[in-house]
Amino acid sequence: MSNFIPLSTFALAGRPVQRLGYGAMQLAGPGVFGAPKDHDAAIAVLREAVASGVNHIDTSDFYGPHITNQIIREALHPYQDDLVIVTKLGAVRGDDGAWLPAMEPEDLRRGVHDNLRNLGLEALEVVNMRIMGNIHSPAEGSIEKQVTALAELQREGLVRHIGLSNVTSAQIAEAQGIAKIVCVQNHYNLVQREDDTLVDELASQGIAYVPFFPLGGFTPIQSSVLSTVAQKIGATPMQVALAWLLHRSPNILLIPGTSSLAHLRENMQVAQLSLSDAVLAELDAIGQANGAH
Repeated sequence: MSNFIPLSTFALAGRPVQRLGYGAMQLAGPGVFGAPKDHDAAIAVLREAVASGVNHIDTSDFYGPHITNQIIREALHPYQDDLVIVTKLGAVRGDDGAWLPAMEPEDLRRGVHDNLRNLGLEALEVVNMRIMGNIHSPAEGSIEKQVTALAELQREGLVRHIGLSNVTSAQIAEAQGIAKIVCVQNHYNLVQREDDTLVDELASQGIAYVPFFPLGGFTPIQSSVLSTVAQKIGATPMQVALAWLLHRSPNILLIPGTSSLAHLRENMQVAQLSLSDAVLAELDAIGQANGAH
């Protein structure tokens, strides 16, 4: 269908969330460590995101550490009823800002309590188990111990729903034998298409897929085709890359992050950006040229 604008919501943890959410990682200082340069701007961005209709915020207590969750609490607590805050476990920060794996059951329990305290919540709506793997890509290996620990925290009422991050299809299947999985957060974007099959498998199960680094992360997507398409339809390359993800599959939820109000407003316009069949074909070819499968 030409000029198709994707549905604006998808069920996450049994609740309809806007497919264009907000990722809070950039609210911390440089390197996702320490306080932001402009605390008041961070508060303003969160409040405007929610005022603009965002009801899915992605965070973690290892952003900062602790700082991002404390800013979310200051800006938005008491939280509106429809707001779904998703956090993640699996790492802690060293004194030098290093990302250190923290995946033992006692680490996960401590992480849940840190998130509860800093967000000001009695239960976490969704907790993603972030498997460290190869940092930005998954590595095979059993995750039974981690998911079992989270399922125990779920039985205690501290965690309502469980998600996974940086995982393979086999790990998802293993986890589903232990607990219900409501979302998967992996590295995926217009160029990084390793998970094409997985996106479709999860869509058939009604499970949300949340791409991290939707714009390429620390090395932003660069493509002459993307730039040309964006110019042609009067949008920025990053807006087009996000819109492509919304068109890619109805279960994809976006969490672009920013600490800038202007950039937030630019991101929010993506929900109204319509891509024709011809434009989608041009954009799909970028991933194919990069060896997508």
